[in-house]
Parts: sequence; C-alpha cells; structure tokens
Amino acid sequence: MVLSDRTAIVTGASRGIGRAIALSLAKAGADVVVNYARNDTAAAEVADLIRAEGRRALLFKADVAAPEAAEALIKAAQSEFGRVDILVNNAGINRDNLVLRMKDEDWDAVLSVNLKGAFNCARAAARAMVKNQYGRIINISSVVGLTGNFGQANYAAAKAGLLGLTKALAKELCSRNITVNAVAPGFINTEMTAGLPEKVTEKLLAQIPMKRFGEPEDVAGLVVFLATDAAAYITGQTIAADGGMTCM
Repeated sequence: MVLSDRTAIVTGASRGIGRAIALSLAKAGADVVVNYARNDTAAAEVADLIRAEGRRALLFKADVAAPEAAEALIKAAQSEFGRVDILVNNAGINRDNLVLRMKDEDWDAVLSVNLKGAFNCARAAARAMVKNQYGRIINISSVVGLTGNFGQANYAAAKAGLLGLTKALAKELCSRNITVNAVAPGFINTEMTAGLPEKVTEKLLAQIPMKRFGEPEDVAGLVVFLATDAAAYITGQTIAADGGMTCM
C-alpha cells in the first residue's frame, strides 16, 4: 500500500480514465475524493468500489471550471480527510469541429473545463499542499496536446496549455516538496473512442507501434507511480502513455 494515509482528489472520476485512476489510487492505499459533473449513478459506483478496497471515498459533484466550485472541492477534501496530498486534474470535455465551423461557445467550453478547471483546482490545492510541505499534482493532458489533431483545435490548445501550466507550477512549487507532472494518454479504449468509425480506427492503429489502443489502467498505473515517493525527483515532465505513437 504505497499510498497509505494519503488523500487524493480525482476530477472527472465517474468514468473512463478518471474512474481507472481513482480505483488504482485506492488499490495503492489512498483515500479518494471522487469529483464529477453529471452522472450521479456512475460516480456512486466508483465510490462503492473504492470502499470495497477498504479505503474511504467522498463524492463531490462540481464543475471545476468555476473557481468557487474548485475551492469548495478542496475544502471538502480537507474537511473530510484532514489533508490533500494528491490532485489529479482529469476532468475534460470535447467539442470537435473544423476551425472554420467552430463556434465561440465550443472553444470557450473546452478551454474552461480542460485548462481553466485544472488551474482552478491546482491553485486551490497548492495552498493546502504548501501548508503540509508535501504534494503531488498530476495533469492529464493528451498526445493531441503534443501533435495537434484535425478538427480538435480547441481540445489540442487546452491540452497543450496544460503542459505549460505543468512546467510553471513545477518551478513555483518544487521548493515546498510539491511535484507537478503531466501524463499524455494516446488513444485509449473509452466512450470517446468507442464511437470512432472503423476506417478511422484502422488509420489510428497504423500510427501506433504497439498496434492497439491503450486501456484506462495503462494511464492509471503511470499516475499512481507519479503520486508515490518513488517519483519524488520527477517534476515538470510530460510522460506519454501512447503505445509509442509520439516516438514515430
């Protein structure tokens, strides 16, 4: 139980990669705050599975794009568990379209949740972590933030912004024993990829040396490592979990 007595917050934890991260952190010994925005049933199931691992779970419904909601999330974690050790900024949405057809509200929505939401939570959590002289902040970016992607200008911009945010926070917080890193998943088997047309899937697989999409647990395992003391000397880095996609 390498994370025993640690408290973790995972945003967007009701499904997909966020769900896998929350459960993996619990299996490693952490108590987990399950943040979500909409699906009460799915979030409650994640909390039940965390408790089945013998760990404590707190459900907290909030749109982290709102600064006051992010502040409330961190305060709830402190009130329930007494401290905040790990923050995983995973909450994200997509509103895909070509730039020439993209609406202002679709650009704003994606940047607000994916980038501003991470900033809001990191700012609030950092205050708690500085007091404890310990913390791990892990931002879930994407290979799209490294390479760009057709029809995803808003999503790519937000995920690339997370990489800059990661580096800046790492430099600001390292003197307080707080590390900040980013994970850039490739194409992972989630609801988002399940609906891709067969031809698109074949084209994507051709770009991945391992010739398969990843599983949410492939990302979660990396997050758990970065949250442990084994990664204490790693900060300001972006690590891709992409089956070799970005090494081509």
